[in-house]
Amino acid sequence: MDQSNAPKAPPTVMGISRWEFIALAAALMALNALAIDIMIPALQQIGASLGVVEENHRQFVITAYIVGFGAAQLFFGPLSDAYGRRRPLIVGLVIYVAAACGAAFAPSFGVMLALRVIQGIGAAATRVIAISVIRDCFGGRRMAEIMSLVFMVFMAVPVVAPGFGQAIMLFATWHLIFIAMGAGALATTVWAVLRLPETLAPENVRPFTAAVVMKGFYIVFSNRVALCYTLACMATFSALFGFITSAQQIYMEVYNLGNLFGFVFAGIAGMMALSNFLNSRLVGRYGMRRLAHGALFAFIAVCCTWFIASVATTHLPFLPFLVLFTAVMFLFGFIGSNFNALAMEPLGHVAGTASSVLGFAQTFGGGIIGTMIGQSFNGTVTPIAAGFCVVSFVALGLVLIAERGRLFQPHNPPV
Repeated sequence: MDQSNAPKAPPTVMGISRWEFIALAAALMALNALAIDIMIPALQQIGASLGVVEENHRQFVITAYIVGFGAAQLFFGPLSDAYGRRRPLIVGLVIYVAAACGAAFAPSFGVMLALRVIQGIGAAATRVIAISVIRDCFGGRRMAEIMSLVFMVFMAVPVVAPGFGQAIMLFATWHLIFIAMGAGALATTVWAVLRLPETLAPENVRPFTAAVVMKGFYIVFSNRVALCYTLACMATFSALFGFITSAQQIYMEVYNLGNLFGFVFAGIAGMMALSNFLNSRLVGRYGMRRLAHGALFAFIAVCCTWFIASVATTHLPFLPFLVLFTAVMFLFGFIGSNFNALAMEPLGHVAGTASSVLGFAQTFGGGIIGTMIGQSFNGTVTPIAAGFCVVSFVALGLVLIAERGRLFQPHNPPV
């Protein structure tokens, strides 16, 4: 039974206030959303500027980042278990800043993609360590509550980032978007250097050797609950990535939203932030499993409705699409933070390694599957809706395996 030994959350966490801790962890996570969402309004101009002929290939600006981001997490996780959370984080942030600024001056599409991979490698440290420091300090439902609050702030970035990117495009070129991204990461770097405490307990330090690293991965992969929820995260996040990579085409080409694109994108992201906030208020009372499992069934129902509606009409009108997709994203807010917490809960003693495996599955595995979903775009929303349906059923199957078929059972009492 995955009970937590973590004490009740104090007003301070390792020497800084609880709310500053949450804000800093969210800022580190938000750098990843910034690197993706601020780019979306500029993909068309980047493609035209760098000679990209095939429209769907513009999506590779996002995919390249996701590939670097996902793969490098397998390295940063064990590294943070050996050398602490702070030093690997600072290295990753420096790489992120340098690559973002370099991409502003990319002379070709190939160089742009290479720099985006490098930027993703640097960003991997921020994701792994943000999740690790949360698990270092919290457990059980308290961890799920903190994770929800972090995800809520994290989701504020998709609310403003596309609009910010679009605003930059009104008076400058896409190059300035990368400069702004680098400046934001630099500010976060200074904040982390000055304020983030070292949260890795001395007894949880693991030597950075091949044998110890492989043992850590074995611990993660041999835990049924952790592994299945990790793969379920990968399935659900692949749907999200599939939409993000094709969002510009759907909003601009299918529905001709023009300057309203940023507002619609922000509104939907805002619903995800709202659901994360509600989850943080409800998880202590109802538990991670009840909320996540209920949201997953509702997610499947809405995705199936969306797919059937898109098949039944030659062109799904914008209003039904908006209502259905907003509902999907609202439910995703309950699924994402709870699945993350459930995957991390049994593995506090190898939090860095566990976070790296979870992040790798979500971003690399989810990114590859999401790219396949995005590349299936054919001028309608039907392929995207079909992709959401398929991955939601896959996630349900994995959750059933994790729980041995017994859903909605509260294993995590309040702590």
